[in-house]
Order: sequence, then structure tokens, then C-alpha cells
Amino acid sequence: MSRKLPIGKGETSRTACARTLVRTGVDEKTGEVLTQAVLAERIGWCSDLVAGMVSVVLAERWNSRDVKVLASGVDEGGRALPSNAWMALRRLGWSAAPPEGVKVNDRIVRMAQEQAGRALRSAKWRADLTAGVLAAWPIDPGKRTPSEWDAVRAAVPGGKYLPSSIIKARTRQAATYLKANGRLPVDVFELEGTPKVARLLLLAACDGQQATIERSETGTGQALLRLQLPTRPDPATYRDWTWVACPIALPPTVPAAAVLHLPTLRCAGDTVRADLAYTHAVPKAHRTGHTVALGVDWGLNTLLSTGAVQLNGDGRITALGAGAQFRAAGVLAKQHRLRRLSERLHTKADQYERLIAGHDHQLAPKLDVLRSEIQHVSQRRSSLNDALAWAAARWTVDQAIAAGATVIYVEDLRSMEAGGMGRTLNTRLSQQVRGQIADRTRHLATEQGIAVVTVPARNTSKLCPHCLTPLRHRKTPDRPTIAGWKWAICPHQDYRWQGDRDHGAWRRIAARGLAHQATTVTDHTSGHMAIRTVLDNLEANAVLTPTPKTSRKDRTKTGPTRPRSPRPAPRRRRAPSPARPHGRAGQRPEGHAHTDRTRLPRAAHRHQGMNTTSTPTTGHRPQGAALGAGFHLHAHAPPPRWETIPETQSDSGSHS
Repeated sequence: MSRKLPIGKGETSRTACARTLVRTGVDEKTGEVLTQAVLAERIGWCSDLVAGMVSVVLAERWNSRDVKVLASGVDEGGRALPSNAWMALRRLGWSAAPPEGVKVNDRIVRMAQEQAGRALRSAKWRADLTAGVLAAWPIDPGKRTPSEWDAVRAAVPGGKYLPSSIIKARTRQAATYLKANGRLPVDVFELEGTPKVARLLLLAACDGQQATIERSETGTGQALLRLQLPTRPDPATYRDWTWVACPIALPPTVPAAAVLHLPTLRCAGDTVRADLAYTHAVPKAHRTGHTVALGVDWGLNTLLSTGAVQLNGDGRITALGAGAQFRAAGVLAKQHRLRRLSERLHTKADQYERLIAGHDHQLAPKLDVLRSEIQHVSQRRSSLNDALAWAAARWTVDQAIAAGATVIYVEDLRSMEAGGMGRTLNTRLSQQVRGQIADRTRHLATEQGIAVVTVPARNTSKLCPHCLTPLRHRKTPDRPTIAGWKWAICPHQDYRWQGDRDHGAWRRIAARGLAHQATTVTDHTSGHMAIRTVLDNLEANAVLTPTPKTSRKDRTKTGPTRPRSPRPAPRRRRAPSPARPHGRAGQRPEGHAHTDRTRLPRAAHRHQGMNTTSTPTTGHRPQGAALGAGFHLHAHAPPPRWETIPETQSDSGSHS
């Protein structure tokens, strides 16, 4: 198989990762078919050997001096260090060796050095961040003053655009250490300690003498992974290593023309998981030159609100349609139920640990059961968040494809901390999966050549998308005198826009992105695109021009109405129904009426007409499902436009 990827005009290469399972293998020396459990055991023996060597290297080199030397990129002679971590460690003379009496080939040592080198390189950023936070330690760690914020951002490399939540998290970690030890830590290596080593095999550090992967000749959806594995936990000679051929079913997301790379193997019980990297050609996404953009606004019950806008040739920005919303109230409700269950289990487990206090206590078996239940609930929460993130990202990219957008503008809420909305809403806002959704959206949008750019979230829900006038927020549109949060009304008499605050926000986000697209920058480390600052002269052009209403076609009657034939097929079946039984069993009669009701309530009887937007204050009727007209009494149609807007002031704040 050729390792060179052909790139066409307007395309670029992209390396992605797909998860799959390794279910079986064949020992090429004996011809024995290995079951999933036996294969996981042999891979586990190999990963234990690698993890042992990684632990030794980290224990020796986990200090500020060695991490700084590795991150500097040059050796003692001034030569540049190789990009591969295992080669850099060998250039510096940081060797790794297996336990005495164990025989491994050099490729196994490579994997250990690669894993250790990656861990040491990743510690450099945390070390600089911790050093900056400790150097500019505030008087009150719980609340920095503006001058203290400027000082800590100046002390941290790249701190100008660093989210405040990261600085606050590191400050809380150092404050916890201060409370426990009576002093601040010296550096991150004293604050965190030596990291734990994961049991995995980085086959990417190996060559063909340890592992190979090729596409199967029988079909494009199969690949064959060959690697050397030990036949015992402590191989004494090279004869204790044999080649094992493992067929792998490629996920459907891996293109047929993609170049496969050696995967990373991880053992989870009797299951072997493979993180398979592949490189394929995708359309190139551009920073600028966009005319159609999709704006994305985050919400609580309405998780995402999106819509498309267009930049016309004369510089005007117009909205394309009314937008759409991704509602995940049911999934979020289940997520919060699992969160509350996890909190109760953790509280109970902590109480058991205090009662046991290291002694042989009768509560020890119950504590083990609680820990297993906590792990099970955590896995359920992770799976639910992952499924929700993929569903929301897929929906967002589909909206962009349908609108013909070449860029997706997402508001940057990394520094948002929920507050002032009550304990319940604050917790729910803090538990959102915005980061996962943004990462999944970038992953899916890159395959279509669509750029994903983050924009500042300042005043996106506060100002009118048409005139930048501060909005008045109300509880509901048919109660314009009651201050609230959800409904936004523009007091400007020339525009008089009103609508859901989230719909106004995605308009502002998309218009701001198109107006500031010349200032888009690309992060060289992650490759993410972002608009970091809002310029006043460009923000003045980030307004939507209202589209004039088009008149309908003239339908004036010019002649007699043409006769129409009756309906060729009846609406209901005309065959007589069987005799009605005395009980509830039996076939229901024709039509849509219930068999046990003489009268079906209509929506008009429940204040749900086409112009009704909120439930009257005459009392709550909780039996909505029993009345036969829906699950919830507060599900209504979109409201009409108000002719006049009362001149009242709103005391509701903006949470943009």
C-alpha cells in the first residue's frame, strides 16, 4: 500500500482518528486462533512492560530542569531535537530499560520512551501556567481585582487570550494546597506529583519489525494488523515473542482512499480498543472570503440556536430564513438526574470512608459496591454526553450544508461562569457539553471544507441585531410589561424587532463574524480559527438589513370557478365495524375517536389557539395528557408581531 496521499487542487491533507475493536487474532507461529480474552491478556502483558519502563523514566525526569531542557528543543551541543519524543529522549541520553531478566526488542523501548516524552512535553505548558499564577498570587484567591488580572495574564505566556476559567481552576488548585500545607507550592511538579501511567501501546513509534497494518485484499472495510506480542508475562528470550495477525473492521467513517497509520491499543478488561489514525484529502477551509455564514448560539433547554446570514455585494448583511433550534430537554434532564445520583453516591461513599478510617470495618463491602456503582454512573454520564455532542455537531454541520454556508461562527463561552441565576440553573449551565460539541463540529465540518471560527460573546444577546440598540427583555411576548429573560424587544421605532433572545443572538454572532472575518487568526498549536477582539469600526457594520416583505401573486377572480370532482377515495373506510364488545377488549371502530370517550377536547378549549403564546393565569390544569391534547400545557404556537410596544423599562440583565 502506498503511504503517499494524492492531493488535488483546493484540497489539503487531514489526519483523524477512528475508534474500533480488536476482537480476535491468529498466532502465526502455531496457527492458534486467539479469542478476545486471550488477545487482551497478551496485549496487557506487553502494555505492562511498557508502563513499567515509562514509570521509571517519569520518576527520574519529573522536575522543572529536565522538562525545560526537553521543551527547549535543543540538546547540549546546540543541535535541534527531533520531533519524535523517543528520538529526543535518546539524543538527551534519557534511556529506558526493562526489568532484569526480561527480554524485549528495541521497538518496545521506543514505545516507552515515546509515551514518557509526550508526558514530559505536555507538562511544560502547565509548568509555565502554574509559575505565572504563583508569581502573581492575589490577595484574595477567590476574587481578583482588575489590576491583579492584568498582572497574572502578563506573567503567563500567552495569557492575554487565555480563558479566565483556566486561570481560576489553577488558582483553586494552588489555594487547596495552601490550605493543606500552610504554604504555596514551589512549582507544578510539587503541586501535582508524578502522573499516573496509562496502559497502552503507541505502535506509531514502531516500524515494520514490530507492527504493520495493511488494508485487506478482500474488501475496503477490513484491515490486517500484525504485531509481536509476548507469550508470557516475563519473556526471557526472543522466542517468547510471536507474530499475531489481527483483523480489524474499519469504521464507515474511514474513507476508502485514506492512508492508514499504526493504531494505539488500549485494554479495558477483556476488550482491546484501537485508536486508528488515518490521513485523507479534504476540501481546504479558508479564513476569509465568506459570503454565507451560519451563526450558532448556546442555550440551556434549547441547546443550540442556529441560522444563516448572507453578505451581499453592497456590504449589506441579510438573514436567510428564520433559523432553527436543537432542543435536547429530555437528554439534558436525564443527564442532570444522573448528576444528582452521582453526587448522592459520592457523599455516601465519603461518609463510609470516614467511618471506616483505615480499619477492618463491616462497611468495607458496601463501600466497594458504592465505588462500582459510581464508576457505572460515570460511564453512563460520559456515554450520554458523547452521544449528545455528536448529535448536536452533526445537526449543526447539516444546517450549514443545507444553507450553503462556508463558515460556522460559534460564540466563545470558555470563560463563562454561571452565576446569579439560582443554584439549580447555575449548576445546569456549568454542566453543559459545549466544549465537546465544538470539537465534534470542527471534526465534521473539516470533512466538508467548512471553517469553524469562535467569536467573542460580548453583547450578542444584549443588542438588537438590526440597529445595535439595547434590547428590553420580557418574560413572554404577550406580557410586554413584565420583565423577564427569554423574549427580547427592540425599543427603536424604525426597526421594532422582537423575538426569542437566542434567535437574536445567532444573528448577532453571524453578522459579527462576517464583519470581522479579516481579523480571523489561526492557532498554530491546535489549528483552531478564532476572532479574538471586537473592533468598533467593524462592529458598526455587523447589523442585519431587514428584508422587505414580498407581496403575494394577484389572485383576483377573473372567471367562474372550475368544477372539481369529488374525492376519489373516502377519508374513512366504509366497511361496517364489528359489534362493540362489553369490555375494553376488541377491535376499535373506524375513525380516530377513542372508544371510551364521547367527546374529544379540542385545543381551543385549552387556550391553545393559533395566536395564544402563554397560559392564562386562571389556574394550572395539570392533566394535559389526560385531556388528549398533548403532554405539556405550555407548548404553544409562535407569537404574532405586536403593533405597539409599551414604553417600559426592563431590569433584567443580559447573560450573553
